[in-house]
Amino acid sequence: MSIHVLDSETIDKIAAGEVVENPKSVVKELVENAIDAKADAITVEIKKGGVELIRVTDNGEGIYPEEVRSAFLRHATSKITDASDLAHILSLGFRGEALSSIAAVSKVEIITKTRDLVTGTKMNLEGAVETDFSEVGAPDGTTFIIRNLFFNTPVRRKFLKQPATEGSYVADLMEHLAMSHPDISFKLVIDGRVKFHTSGNGDLKEVIYRILGKDISNSVIPILVEEDGIKIEGFLGKPVINRSNRNHEIVFLNGRYINSTLVSKAIEEGYKEYLMQHKFPLCILHLNIDCEKIDVNVHPNKMDVRFSEADRVSEFIYTAVKDTLSKREMIPDAYLESDKERLSVEIEERKLLEKTPTAEPFETARKIFESPEPKKVEETVEYNFPKKEIFLSDDFFEEENTKEAAMPIEVETDAPKSFIRPEQLTLFDDKILVAENKRKFKFIGQVFDTYWLIEFEDKLLMIDQHAAHEKVNFERWMAHFRNKDIVTQSLMPPIIVSLSALEMRTYQSYMEVFTRLGFEIDEFGGNELAIRGIPMDLYGTDANKMFTEVLDQLENGSDFGDIKVIEEKLASMSCKAAVKGNNKLSEAEAKALIDELLTLDNPYNCPHGRPTIISMSKYEMDRKFKRVVN
Repeated sequence: MSIHVLDSETIDKIAAGEVVENPKSVVKELVENAIDAKADAITVEIKKGGVELIRVTDNGEGIYPEEVRSAFLRHATSKITDASDLAHILSLGFRGEALSSIAAVSKVEIITKTRDLVTGTKMNLEGAVETDFSEVGAPDGTTFIIRNLFFNTPVRRKFLKQPATEGSYVADLMEHLAMSHPDISFKLVIDGRVKFHTSGNGDLKEVIYRILGKDISNSVIPILVEEDGIKIEGFLGKPVINRSNRNHEIVFLNGRYINSTLVSKAIEEGYKEYLMQHKFPLCILHLNIDCEKIDVNVHPNKMDVRFSEADRVSEFIYTAVKDTLSKREMIPDAYLESDKERLSVEIEERKLLEKTPTAEPFETARKIFESPEPKKVEETVEYNFPKKEIFLSDDFFEEENTKEAAMPIEVETDAPKSFIRPEQLTLFDDKILVAENKRKFKFIGQVFDTYWLIEFEDKLLMIDQHAAHEKVNFERWMAHFRNKDIVTQSLMPPIIVSLSALEMRTYQSYMEVFTRLGFEIDEFGGNELAIRGIPMDLYGTDANKMFTEVLDQLENGSDFGDIKVIEEKLASMSCKAAVKGNNKLSEAEAKALIDELLTLDNPYNCPHGRPTIISMSKYEMDRKFKRVVN
């Protein structure tokens, strides 16, 4: 077998495979370059899923004529100069592989101009071969046009999905990019239709509104915690808007979208008391950590990341999420109206929002929606987007040399009666389940021998007696564990367990954990242990299985595993010991149960994540009985 050096064309195509997997990866690299170029307005247009056309236009710094050719060389970059810079990367891109990889498998046209030059530069390439280089008139910034992706690698093209699917991948990416930089205006156009357009005013909640919708934006909680060089900010979704997968756990690290098991695990542990099993939270979070304490040079997609202080980061995120949630009211609202009725209201609101071309569309529309009575709004508003050419003409990026002035527009709006609603009580700010509110509770009674009804101000509270009792039991037992107030139940005869060498080493490393949890264990010789006692509250469980589950949790290196298995066992026990539905409680028993519930940090969910209480407003009832009309 002879060894030979591959030619440059083959090398480029192999390298391109690591960076350019599909149209989404092309868009990602080009938009990240635009962000690094300090653009504050970026438009992305694709056709036929991005295979036929990808156009990325920005108003960033541009590229000087003498550097345009160099930009397409392999490992050519303006982001770093040598290996030492890898320890403190601040830019999104730094490998210098994107443009050469894209050019190797497509037909590329670039039009770029720096702010200090009168004219710009245009260059065309086909399969990384230059076909044109000329001087042209152009606006400040850079436009990339990628045509016929994978035209010279048909095998790769054959494995792409349908255009609609590839387009959805690009849309998902652009949504993440818009949320990662709310101070940048993003516009996405797919097959001639605008999918979304953000203002770039720096308001993350407005971006959430435009991308995820009104219901989500109204159901998120702000979070802002900073400690010893680590900062987390953004929004946590209320537990009621949970999901069945992790796709809505959106996390950015120093402005870069990441996919980190460590971070996801910490977030989910913070939500643990509020979600049922196999449910995941929705959140949009920005993490800021010293770049010298992270490593993003793990994979070409730069989504994987390593932390030099993983345990500290994990504990910080977990505590920040848990503490933020614990300070908020978590009583879900019950609605008497149908989902269809609520959807029609939202559609009307969004229509009005789209007709309000102001620099603060979200705030203006919200003020109209929250007006206490229908009224006519007459005002003159102007575009106010400094340096954001993205907001000039929709045709601007089709014909780059055409501009239209943004003229004042008179807006005359009738706020339709169908969605004028009074401002409702903000449950996040005013907690209901606190001891000082007990005197305001008016017990109405029990229904179906399961639910207790309580009147409180303009709310009807409905408490599930089983979930409430289960929660009280669980917290009572957990307090014993936290206070090390654990009584051990002796086992006679002891249970002998055999361990592997790895399991024995894990046990010896965590002996104190088992002692603190209430186990009495002696080494029995070789790789065998004698379990002579277990926590009394867990007496009657399978001690061998219990011990093995705790050991496995610790062996897997869980940051939260010390008592996680114990918590799961206590949750099961508290469920079995709690009063069941269809069992009638006296009013005195119910009041005693609710009194104890009010002392808990999280009285809103049982250990398995089910709600202990829901509420319904008087306004919702009045609507159903037609005392008010919408």
